[in-house]
Amino acid sequence: MTNNDILRRIRYIFDFNDSKMIAIFGLADYKVTREEVSYWLKKDDDPAFQKLSGTQMAIFLNGLIIDKRGKKEGLEPEPEKHLNNNIIFRKLKIALNLQAEDILEIMNTSDLRISKHELSAFFRKPDHKHYRDCKDQILRNFLKGIQLKYRQAC
Repeated sequence: MTNNDILRRIRYIFDFNDSKMIAIFGLADYKVTREEVSYWLKKDDDPAFQKLSGTQMAIFLNGLIIDKRGKKEGLEPEPEKHLNNNIIFRKLKIALNLQAEDILEIMNTSDLRISKHELSAFFRKPDHKHYRDCKDQILRNFLKGIQLKYRQAC
């Protein structure tokens, strides 16, 4: 999955308009214009499409955490330079204040059954012996599950 695809899905799930998207970037102290947001949300084959970098995606997810959970005391975390599905999954988990049981329930609604042990492997440090890469299918099903849960609630 591309960063742009994930951004489009998050926008749809929470029904964010352009102003809200700009505000979320702003919460992480990053100024964007309506045009930039528009370019990132375009389909990949559109001539005006612009690729969202990993750092920009990390900034957006940090802003989403602040939007959903409030600003944390102390220094803000530095946005990652390179994102992978595990980091995106973890940031969404934090933003939505989800526990393992909540995530397993969300995954069940998208017809993907995983165990608690498989789930915990996604959130471990990469050098841990039980660490497991989060594949696109897992992240896609998680996003589908949160869409089913949160889009209906909007």
